[in-house]
Amino acid sequence: MSDWLSTLIPQDASVFQAIEVIEKSSLQIAVVVDLERELLGLVTDGDVRRAILQNISFDSPVKSIMHRECITATISDSRETLAHLMNTHGLRHIPIVDEKNCIIDLKLLHETTDPPRRDNWVVLMAGGQGQRLRPLTGDTPKPLLKVGSKPLLENIIENFRKYGLFNFIITLFYKAEMIEEYFGDGSKWGVNISYLREKNQLGTIGAISLLPELPTDPLIVMNGDLLTEVNYAKILDFHTVNKATGTICARGFDYQVPYGVIEVDKHHLVSLKEKPVHSFFVNAGIYVLEPHILNLIPQGQPFDITQLFDELLNLKKDVSVFPIHEYWVDIGRLEDYKRANGEYDQHFPSAVSE
Repeated sequence: MSDWLSTLIPQDASVFQAIEVIEKSSLQIAVVVDLERELLGLVTDGDVRRAILQNISFDSPVKSIMHRECITATISDSRETLAHLMNTHGLRHIPIVDEKNCIIDLKLLHETTDPPRRDNWVVLMAGGQGQRLRPLTGDTPKPLLKVGSKPLLENIIENFRKYGLFNFIITLFYKAEMIEEYFGDGSKWGVNISYLREKNQLGTIGAISLLPELPTDPLIVMNGDLLTEVNYAKILDFHTVNKATGTICARGFDYQVPYGVIEVDKHHLVSLKEKPVHSFFVNAGIYVLEPHILNLIPQGQPFDITQLFDELLNLKKDVSVFPIHEYWVDIGRLEDYKRANGEYDQHFPSAVSE
């Protein structure tokens, strides 16, 4: 496999450059090397997310977040030895080095195997009327608007399937029959699909109260108007490892104030900052919920996800935040829809070639 060459970054690279390498490479890792390709460290997707949560600047040197002590193997090690090393140390990658510790290959634990099938339910909230996308949604519900060559919701389902998730529940309100007719029971895509129909709109998560039974495993809830490259299996694993009651995905967002900002103490000037940039985490519309907290959602009444997480915080439950650095777009406005279509080929090339 030659793709491992694309994972190499120099030791003077920044955290931002490491993120670019991880996102662009199918191997999901950045390998830090010197000019002779001597292995200096590794940066994984998990390292990046921890850095984001710790507010480490993307301009910081990559050495500030990389693993310096790496488990390595040699070209003479057997496949069984490599598998044992990776399983023992919980690794998805292992660098192959020569006698000078220079990298000559990168092996993956599951290069040729499909992801394990997961029993978790995925609830896709697809009942909105898409008012901000008028006139496109006048005759077509937003989930059936095409992004690339296929409807938005079809792209979402296929992306979940790549990570071993096959059980879907779609909540419906606006033009529900068109969505049901298109997707049916999901057998065309090799998945299972059932539906929850809202008689009245129930907010951003109230439709969950219509479930005929509680799931036995954590469930993913996602807005049905998102296009993203995020790894859903990683979100589930993150939720489990952190023993969270609920997990909310967050996206970094920067806002530049268009004016000089003055800080005042009484009538005295304290500081004057020209067009400062403020950084925030914003709700990315993807959640993992433990089954028992679904009882907090009132039956058949409008209820928003913000109310649910407020209640979890009031009850002092453990709520985790999973930062998303991958491609993500909320298709809520016409300009977002045009952007998603314009960027689709770049971020989902395999879907284009199907």
